[in-house]
Amino acid sequence: MSEEALFQKLGKTFPPGTVLFKEGETGREMFVIQAGKVKISKLVRGEEQVLAALGAGEFFGEMAILNNKPRSATATVVEESKVLVIDPKTFEIMLKNNVEIAVRMIKKLAQRLQEADDQIESLLYKDANSRVVHTLTRAADAYGKPVEGGIKVSSSADDLAGKTGLEPEQVKEIIGRLEKAKLLTITPDGVVIADANRLRKYLEYLSMKEQFEGME
Repeated sequence: MSEEALFQKLGKTFPPGTVLFKEGETGREMFVIQAGKVKISKLVRGEEQVLAALGAGEFFGEMAILNNKPRSATATVVEESKVLVIDPKTFEIMLKNNVEIAVRMIKKLAQRLQEADDQIESLLYKDANSRVVHTLTRAADAYGKPVEGGIKVSSSADDLAGKTGLEPEQVKEIIGRLEKAKLLTITPDGVVIADANRLRKYLEYLSMKEQFEGME
Protein backbone atom coordinates (compact mmCIF):
# COMPACT_ATOMS: atom_id res chain seq x y z
CA MET A 1 0.00 0.00 0.00
CA SER A 2 1.37 3.42 -1.01
CA GLU A 3 1.95 6.25 1.50
CA GLU A 4 -0.96 8.18 -0.03
CA ALA A 5 -3.31 5.19 0.31
CA LEU A 6 -2.14 4.66 3.91
CA PHE A 7 -2.83 8.28 4.71
CA GLN A 8 -6.30 8.10 3.17
CA LYS A 9 -7.07 5.12 5.42
CA LEU A 10 -5.26 5.99 8.67
CA GLY A 11 -3.97 9.55 8.38
CA LYS A 12 -4.87 12.86 9.96
CA THR A 13 -3.45 16.37 9.57
CA PHE A 14 -2.72 18.28 12.77
CA PRO A 15 -1.95 22.01 13.10
CA PRO A 16 0.96 23.35 15.20
CA GLY A 17 0.29 23.28 18.94
CA THR A 18 -1.93 20.20 18.86
CA VAL A 19 -1.30 17.94 21.85
CA LEU A 20 -1.60 14.37 20.57
CA PHE A 21 -1.39 12.94 24.08
CA LYS A 22 -0.32 14.01 27.56
CA GLU A 23 1.99 12.42 30.08
CA GLY A 24 0.00 10.21 32.46
CA GLU A 25 -2.96 9.70 30.13
CA THR A 26 -4.09 6.26 29.06
CA GLY A 27 -3.81 5.60 25.34
CA ARG A 28 -4.38 2.86 22.80
CA GLU A 29 -2.91 4.41 19.67
CA MET A 30 0.55 4.87 18.19
CA PHE A 31 1.58 7.45 15.60
CA VAL A 32 3.78 7.53 12.48
CA ILE A 33 4.84 10.90 11.04
CA GLN A 34 4.53 11.16 7.26
CA ALA A 35 5.37 14.88 7.17
CA GLY A 36 5.97 17.58 9.76
CA LYS A 37 7.53 17.66 13.23
CA VAL A 38 6.44 16.51 16.69
CA LYS A 39 8.22 17.09 20.01
CA ILE A 40 8.21 14.61 22.86
CA SER A 41 8.51 16.24 26.28
CA LYS A 42 8.28 15.41 29.96
CA LEU A 43 7.74 17.44 33.13
CA VAL A 44 10.83 17.37 35.34
CA ARG A 45 10.49 19.21 38.66
CA GLY A 46 7.61 21.21 37.20
CA GLU A 47 9.50 22.28 34.06
CA GLU A 48 9.14 20.94 30.52
CA GLN A 49 12.14 18.99 29.22
CA VAL A 50 12.17 18.18 25.49
CA LEU A 51 13.24 14.55 25.09
CA ALA A 52 13.14 14.39 21.30
CA ALA A 53 12.10 16.25 18.16
CA LEU A 54 10.73 13.74 15.64
CA GLY A 55 10.31 14.16 11.88
CA ALA A 56 9.06 12.25 8.84
CA GLY A 57 9.44 8.48 9.12
CA GLU A 58 9.59 8.45 12.94
CA PHE A 59 7.04 6.67 15.12
CA PHE A 60 6.03 7.22 18.74
CA GLY A 61 3.41 6.25 21.30
CA GLU A 62 3.95 2.54 20.67
CA MET A 63 4.46 1.71 24.36
CA ALA A 64 0.78 2.33 25.08
CA ILE A 65 -0.01 -0.52 22.68
CA LEU A 66 2.82 -2.80 23.80
CA ASN A 67 2.36 -2.58 27.58
CA ASN A 68 -1.03 -0.89 28.02
CA LYS A 69 0.41 1.60 30.53
CA PRO A 70 -0.16 5.38 30.81
CA ARG A 71 1.76 7.69 28.50
CA SER A 72 5.26 8.35 29.84
CA ALA A 73 5.59 11.70 28.02
CA THR A 74 3.65 14.38 26.12
CA ALA A 75 3.56 14.62 22.31
CA THR A 76 2.97 18.06 20.77
CA VAL A 77 2.84 19.02 17.09
CA VAL A 78 5.51 21.64 16.34
CA GLU A 79 4.67 22.28 12.69
CA GLU A 80 1.70 21.13 10.61
CA SER A 81 2.00 17.36 10.44
CA LYS A 82 0.51 14.48 8.47
CA VAL A 83 0.35 11.57 10.90
CA LEU A 84 -0.85 7.97 10.69
CA VAL A 85 -2.92 7.03 13.75
CA ILE A 86 -2.71 3.28 14.37
CA ASP A 87 -4.86 1.29 16.80
CA PRO A 88 -3.78 -2.05 18.38
CA LYS A 89 -5.60 -4.23 15.85
CA THR A 90 -4.10 -2.42 12.86
CA PHE A 91 -0.68 -2.48 14.51
CA GLU A 92 -0.86 -6.27 14.98
CA ILE A 93 -1.92 -6.81 11.36
CA MET A 94 0.91 -4.59 10.09
CA LEU A 95 3.52 -6.53 12.10
CA LYS A 96 2.18 -9.92 10.99
CA ASN A 97 1.96 -8.99 7.32
CA ASN A 98 5.18 -7.00 6.94
CA VAL A 99 8.45 -8.38 8.31
CA GLU A 100 10.32 -5.22 7.25
CA ILE A 101 8.12 -3.05 9.48
CA ALA A 102 8.63 -5.43 12.42
CA VAL A 103 12.44 -5.42 11.98
CA ARG A 104 12.54 -1.62 11.66
CA MET A 105 10.54 -1.27 14.84
CA ILE A 106 12.79 -3.68 16.77
CA LYS A 107 15.89 -1.78 15.61
CA LYS A 108 14.34 1.56 16.55
CA LEU A 109 13.31 0.34 19.99
CA ALA A 110 16.82 -1.03 20.57
CA GLN A 111 18.24 2.36 19.57
CA ARG A 112 15.92 4.13 22.01
CA LEU A 113 17.00 1.81 24.83
CA GLN A 114 20.63 2.64 24.08
CA GLU A 115 19.84 6.36 24.01
CA ALA A 116 18.06 6.03 27.36
CA ASP A 117 21.13 4.31 28.83
CA ASP A 118 23.36 7.06 27.42
CA GLN A 119 21.06 9.72 28.86
CA ILE A 120 21.17 8.15 32.33
CA GLU A 121 24.96 7.99 32.11
CA SER A 122 25.07 11.65 31.03
CA LEU A 123 22.96 12.75 34.00
CA LEU A 124 25.51 11.17 36.36
CA TYR A 125 27.90 13.98 35.43
CA LYS A 126 27.46 17.00 37.71
CA ASP A 127 29.29 19.34 35.34
CA ALA A 128 27.16 20.77 32.51
CA ASN A 129 30.09 20.80 30.08
CA SER A 130 30.71 17.09 30.70
CA ARG A 131 27.06 16.27 30.07
CA VAL A 132 27.04 17.99 26.68
CA VAL A 133 30.40 16.57 25.59
CA HIS A 134 29.40 13.05 26.71
CA THR A 135 26.12 13.26 24.81
CA LEU A 136 27.87 14.50 21.66
CA THR A 137 30.48 11.73 21.74
CA ARG A 138 27.79 9.07 22.20
CA ALA A 139 25.75 10.57 19.35
CA ALA A 140 28.80 10.63 17.08
CA ASP A 141 29.42 6.94 17.77
CA ALA A 142 25.77 5.91 17.41
CA TYR A 143 24.48 7.88 14.41
CA GLY A 144 27.12 10.39 13.35
CA LYS A 145 27.63 10.75 9.59
CA PRO A 146 31.08 11.24 8.05
CA VAL A 147 31.21 14.58 6.22
CA GLU A 148 33.90 16.96 5.06
CA GLY A 149 35.59 18.28 8.19
CA GLY A 150 34.60 15.47 10.56
CA ILE A 151 31.48 13.68 11.83
CA LYS A 152 28.09 15.34 11.68
CA VAL A 153 25.61 15.00 14.53
CA SER A 154 22.15 16.31 13.68
CA SER A 155 21.08 17.41 17.16
CA SER A 156 19.71 20.86 17.96
CA ALA A 157 20.26 22.73 21.23
CA ASP A 158 16.72 21.69 22.25
CA ASP A 159 17.53 18.00 21.57
CA LEU A 160 20.74 18.21 23.61
CA ALA A 161 18.96 20.10 26.38
CA GLY A 162 16.37 17.33 26.70
CA LYS A 163 19.06 14.65 26.83
CA THR A 164 21.25 16.46 29.35
CA GLY A 165 18.65 18.05 31.63
CA LEU A 166 20.03 21.52 30.85
CA GLU A 167 18.44 24.69 29.47
CA PRO A 168 18.78 25.27 25.68
CA GLU A 169 20.58 28.59 26.24
CA GLN A 170 23.09 26.85 28.52
CA VAL A 171 23.69 24.20 25.87
CA LYS A 172 24.21 26.89 23.21
CA GLU A 173 26.85 28.59 25.38
CA ILE A 174 28.72 25.31 25.89
CA ILE A 175 28.60 24.45 22.18
CA GLY A 176 29.84 27.96 21.41
CA ARG A 177 32.84 27.43 23.67
CA LEU A 178 33.54 24.05 22.06
CA GLU A 179 33.49 25.75 18.66
CA LYS A 180 35.97 28.41 19.86
CA ALA A 181 38.22 25.56 21.04
CA LYS A 182 37.94 24.13 17.50
CA LEU A 183 36.51 20.86 18.78
CA LEU A 184 33.45 21.23 16.56
CA THR A 185 31.71 23.47 14.05
CA ILE A 186 28.11 24.63 14.47
CA THR A 187 25.83 24.04 11.45
CA PRO A 188 22.17 25.07 10.86
CA ASP A 189 20.94 21.56 11.77
CA GLY A 190 23.51 20.29 14.25
CA VAL A 191 27.28 20.20 14.68
CA VAL A 192 30.30 18.73 12.90
CA ILE A 193 32.80 17.18 15.31
CA ALA A 194 36.29 17.71 13.93
CA ASP A 195 37.90 14.82 15.82
CA ALA A 196 35.79 12.48 17.96
CA ASN A 197 38.86 11.08 19.74
CA ARG A 198 39.96 14.57 20.72
CA LEU A 199 36.48 15.27 22.06
CA ARG A 200 36.61 12.04 24.10
CA LYS A 201 39.96 13.09 25.55
CA TYR A 202 38.45 16.43 26.49
CA LEU A 203 35.65 14.54 28.31
CA GLU A 204 38.29 12.54 30.20
CA TYR A 205 39.94 15.81 31.23
CA LEU A 206 36.60 17.23 32.41
CA SER A 207 35.87 14.03 34.37
CA MET A 208 39.24 14.15 36.11
CA LYS A 209 38.78 17.84 36.86
CA GLU A 210 35.35 17.11 38.38
CA GLN A 211 36.80 14.32 40.55
CA PHE A 212 39.67 16.45 41.88
CA GLU A 213 37.36 19.39 42.57
CA GLY A 214 35.15 17.04 44.58
CA MET A 215 38.14 16.16 46.79
CA GLU A 216 38.81 19.76 47.76
